[in-house]
Amino acid sequence: MPLHLSWTSVIVGCISASLAGIFNNSDLYPCLWKESSETSNISDAYPPLWKESPGEFSDYKVENGKYVINVWHYLERMGTYKILLNKTAKYFEKFAPENEQNILWGLPVHHGWQYYTGRLADPTQRTGCGHESGDHLCISVDSWWADFNYYLSAMPFLAAIDSGIMGISSDNVTFLPPSKDQMSFCYNVSSCHSSFPEAMKKWNEFYQHVKSCSDNLDDLLKYLWAAHVSSLKIAHKNFHDRLKYYSKQEADFERSWALFVDYLAPPRFPTTLTRMYEFQKGLPTRMLASGDIAPFIKDFTGFQNTVLLALNFIRKVHEYTGTIVIITGPPKLPRTSSHLKIPIRSHLQISFVVRSIQSLSRESASVKVASCSAQWL
Repeated sequence: MPLHLSWTSVIVGCISASLAGIFNNSDLYPCLWKESSETSNISDAYPPLWKESPGEFSDYKVENGKYVINVWHYLERMGTYKILLNKTAKYFEKFAPENEQNILWGLPVHHGWQYYTGRLADPTQRTGCGHESGDHLCISVDSWWADFNYYLSAMPFLAAIDSGIMGISSDNVTFLPPSKDQMSFCYNVSSCHSSFPEAMKKWNEFYQHVKSCSDNLDDLLKYLWAAHVSSLKIAHKNFHDRLKYYSKQEADFERSWALFVDYLAPPRFPTTLTRMYEFQKGLPTRMLASGDIAPFIKDFTGFQNTVLLALNFIRKVHEYTGTIVIITGPPKLPRTSSHLKIPIRSHLQISFVVRSIQSLSRESASVKVASCSAQWL
């Protein structure tokens, strides 16, 4: 039977409100503070090497009348996102200029974070794939992050082709397989439909709603997150064994992150360009090593330490209870938490109001958190 912990709503809301950019007062809302409310130039928010990545199908090589894409190369995988953003831009121009409100930005921006933090590199160290000393643009099939991302690059891209949104025949594109575990992936529209029909169905449903020219961004987010979660369910089943290649701290972060994504889905976190850019500021800027213990990681910002601490906390509560149920009411926090080994700061006032979550999730969110405040003594 799950344990209903009202104070976990503080942690989830703290991160969600931070990423939503609702507050910007570090004195009144220390855990809700973020470094910048907006970017000075929208291009600053683009993922690494965005300009260098292919932007058209013709930028890829052609074999036997088909475009062949090596999605195990960073620029070529990023290029699939760039084409996807370009082809869907006309459906989102009504929301904001420069394609900023395109909710598909979450995919390439997060992939860019994986690249510049070294998370696409070979974690076994047996090859130079992804490492600065080797081929830094190589994406390793042994990377937990890269394999999870595959399902959030191949399926969205191929489903977009299948939906007709890309203006190209569904049998005109194929992906190159990795060096191992080829049966864990799909490489064209037909094989993805055959191997992962439910996820492809969800992505197709999303694109059909995009093509309908809906004026309701929240409605589009509902279908996007349904497809996103469907893809990740497959990855969870296939790549758990990759965790053994990482330090305990990094592996724990990977587990925490995978769990937290489940909490971003119900309130329909808006994966637009600037929101995702600010989102990244709370994530680790490098791989976690032995000895990295949040909130005491010296080369991380206070915001990054807080987010990492909160993510680990959510995971530990989930491991002990089997679930986290967000309910309303003023939480009562324990003075110590030695069992979970969560450090408590003296007189840390955590506050947020319901408007932050409602603004983030729109009115139709399935998770609603009432105004609450807590004091850790």
